[in-house]
Amino acid sequence: MIQLPINIDFSGKVVVITGAGGLICGVMARAFAQSGAKVAALDINEAAVKSLADELTSEGFCCRGYKADVLDPEVLENVHKAVLSDLGECDILINGAGGNHPRATTENEYQHEAKENSRTFFELQPDGIDFVFRLNFQGALLPTQAFAKDMVNRKSGCILNISSMNAYTPLTKIPAYSAAKAGISNLTQWLAVHFAGTGIRCNAIAPGFLVSAQNYSLLFNEDGTPTARSAKILGGTPMNRYAEASELIGGAMFLCDDRSASAVTGAVLPIDCGFAAYSGV
Repeated sequence: MIQLPINIDFSGKVVVITGAGGLICGVMARAFAQSGAKVAALDINEAAVKSLADELTSEGFCCRGYKADVLDPEVLENVHKAVLSDLGECDILINGAGGNHPRATTENEYQHEAKENSRTFFELQPDGIDFVFRLNFQGALLPTQAFAKDMVNRKSGCILNISSMNAYTPLTKIPAYSAAKAGISNLTQWLAVHFAGTGIRCNAIAPGFLVSAQNYSLLFNEDGTPTARSAKILGGTPMNRYAEASELIGGAMFLCDDRSASAVTGAVLPIDCGFAAYSGV
């Protein structure tokens, strides 16, 4: 069970969450379900969201899992129809699908330190860069096209995108991912303006570094001590620690709550233990 923020109640709301098979949006799916929402958990990993839905249902919450490729409009439209039939019209859309790709990542932080045969800026592959941009940017735009129709017809609703603290200042090694997340922050503002007259609010959260099974070996040595890159991250984080996925819930729920954030749209909220605010001195 997740400790929820006080006075947050989404009873009866239909919350559609993409990327729900991952760490961040899996935690969000659980939190919104615990708050009374009817959750549609979408992910290309069908087994992950079906398992999540079964677990939450067995605990007495409402969650359905759907296999969905966020880059396929036809698939998204079919999932939209299924959600309408199973749960009803979408009230809140959380665009959480995203990620990076090795073919869009340099092995060195600086070109002058590049070693022979390493993947430098000049070896970045167009297909890897294209994948990262499509997954992160179109992976938010296309689900919005599919599910925001419900909100426009009803003249109410909320869209929450998942940006990143590297949208403020790009991180070394991951130029495509940093630029794509900057695009998400920009898209969030664009959607906020575009939908303002329809009663739809659009905001984003910008998570900082979190520890997961996927990045643990990059951040910690076998003995549990920080790697060199991890030490640099923590040295640039005023709170000197990593955020927990559960610590994103308060900000996300605030932005999705029409009572608490009725005048908030176009905002990008950093939840990063101070990383984006620190200049290094």
